[in-house]
Amino acid sequence: MPSPFPGMDPYIEQSKLWVDFHNRLADEIGARLNGHIRPDYFARLTPYTTYEVIGISQVQRRAIRPDVGVMLRERAAWAIAPTTVIDQAPVEGLLEHEVEVDLLSVELYRTEDERLVTAIEILSPVNKEPSHEAYTDYLRKRRELLRSDVHFMEIDLLRKGTRPPLHSPVPQAPYYVVLSRVERRPHAEVWPIQLSDRLPVLPIPLLAPDPDVPLDLGAVVAAVYERGGYDVQIDYQQPPPPPLTEEQSTWLQQLLHQT
Repeated sequence: MPSPFPGMDPYIEQSKLWVDFHNRLADEIGARLNGHIRPDYFARLTPYTTYEVIGISQVQRRAIRPDVGVMLRERAAWAIAPTTVIDQAPVEGLLEHEVEVDLLSVELYRTEDERLVTAIEILSPVNKEPSHEAYTDYLRKRRELLRSDVHFMEIDLLRKGTRPPLHSPVPQAPYYVVLSRVERRPHAEVWPIQLSDRLPVLPIPLLAPDPDVPLDLGAVVAAVYERGGYDVQIDYQQPPPPPLTEEQSTWLQQLLHQT
């Protein structure tokens, strides 16, 4: 069953689905581009590893019996001396826990010399979290690409987080695609995408004089949604993460009631 949304499905942003969606999206983009650009070019999936922080704030307290004369302590079996006992910590805390996450990006190469021509980056939640080292790492990689002779496309299908900087004002939107062509820098093409918008057909630049290759992002996302079986994993009775604006929430409820 297809997604009820005309463009990006905001429910896919939930953490249990995003990594799977991210990598399926990269795979589908690479496969579709290979159908257009071979034999002169090819698309390759490039894996990288980052760490997702699972924030845990609960603190569990152990029961402590009031001190009445003498407190009985359990003696450790490996105590150094008969009179040595170990004081158990009265409070158990939980720290942030990092989980290794393997993600994919898409790179286009010229076949004859394997020259990198175009880099396509799909933003992940850690790329938009300024307190995470992956945010700094991504900005560094982004700067290096923008200083190079490689075309650069950034696909942001996440509403949450801090978006990488653009040095000119663009309309506010939950989703963006940015394309930086080598020959037009520092100017960039920007697609602001509203929740109610269909996803655009994007131009993927190659080396001159070869023309751009079309990438139908809407068709790609629809195929990934179907292949990923997200329709049976999503509870559309619950609100999507992160919270919507009042206007977006009204629109979403109307849309879901129609389907």
